[in-house]
Amino acid sequence: MDREIITKAAFILLGTVGTCWAGCCVKSREPQCSKVVKPDRVDKVLEQLKQKTETLESYQAGVEYLFKQPAPFDSQTLKKGVLYYQQFGGKSKLRMNFQTLKQDNEKQQKYVEQFIFDGVWLTVIDYQIKQVTKEQLAEPNKPMDAFELARRVFPIIGFTKVEELKRDFVMKLVEQKESGKEAFVQLHLKVKPDSVYKDDYTAVDFWVDKKLGLPAKIVAVSTEDDIYEIKLLKPRVNKKISKKVFDFKVPKGFTAKETPLKKGEKTTDTRQKTQD
Repeated sequence: MDREIITKAAFILLGTVGTCWAGCCVKSREPQCSKVVKPDRVDKVLEQLKQKTETLESYQAGVEYLFKQPAPFDSQTLKKGVLYYQQFGGKSKLRMNFQTLKQDNEKQQKYVEQFIFDGVWLTVIDYQIKQVTKEQLAEPNKPMDAFELARRVFPIIGFTKVEELKRDFVMKLVEQKESGKEAFVQLHLKVKPDSVYKDDYTAVDFWVDKKLGLPAKIVAVSTEDDIYEIKLLKPRVNKKISKKVFDFKVPKGFTAKETPLKKGEKTTDTRQKTQD
């Protein structure tokens, strides 16, 4: 699809997804589970999430990124790859390498696209059109956490500050059908009218892995009823990752474009969503 669609505005469950996770099927804007529990339990889940994310030094997982469009398009695109995150001396980097793509009922094909977030810049390396683009998203003297930058491109919710979740969403903890036996906790997030996500999403759900205390699946419904679903598979937490993983260079024959922040321009919070 067109690059303008790929960079429309940017972790982790509802809409017309029609898939089941931890005993809960998501088929509409409200999850079809047994019941919603009291807010104090939401605070407990958020506190546990905060403890895990504050001690997160590195993270590696397989990633499946599904984009679905409702009627009249009725299309879906699935990308698969690997996600890496590492902190280096107070700074952090995140890299997402997509390796394959499957469009609707077509066969899976090789598809190489890489996203690198270093706290200041977003770099996209697209092997299909042989192009490298760099966009400055923060001031060099005010770098952001790489997960915080990544959520502007992908709906990766739950890896950054819990306080921001409370600010941007009305949250509910969804009780699973077979209470006590599930490996995941589900949170349903409704976007507040003044949220930074208000122009991009209507709601987001994510499932937290009880054992790891980190998000394992995130699904967001856009204001246009598109569905963005991310699964994080076989995660490795706080295992050292080589700095070389985050290195890159412009491949031979590729064009390169760099867009810095304009002088006096404030760091933008424009969300981008990516699909193909």
